[in-house]
Amino acid sequence: MIEESDSNEITPPEMLSIDNPSNFQFHAAYLAYSEAFDKTENPETKKRLNDSIVSLQEKQIDFPTFYQTISQYRTELDQRFSRSSIKTQRKREWRKKAQKRERNKRHKK
Repeated sequence: MIEESDSNEITPPEMLSIDNPSNFQFHAAYLAYSEAFDKTENPETKKRLNDSIVSLQEKQIDFPTFYQTISQYRTELDQRFSRSSIKTQRKREWRKKAQKRERNKRHKK
């Protein structure tokens, strides 16, 4: 019975090496897949990633669908682009502050 339980262990899926550097779009998709595959530990997630890249290779899905499918597993996309506020000031205000800093710096010595 011990031997049976060892043989029933689920082996984690291996990363597929089906890269095609001559096809730029597929190569970029494969790089995204491999990065997501390397960063995940869950075997179920790895299986889904493998299924997605195989479907893309067999042209069952298109590239936007592939990226949409793997986007939840990619940590790179967690850094969403957002607007940052830029604090501005007029040249005259900047000059006054700079002169004041220089004055204070000169007299502190």
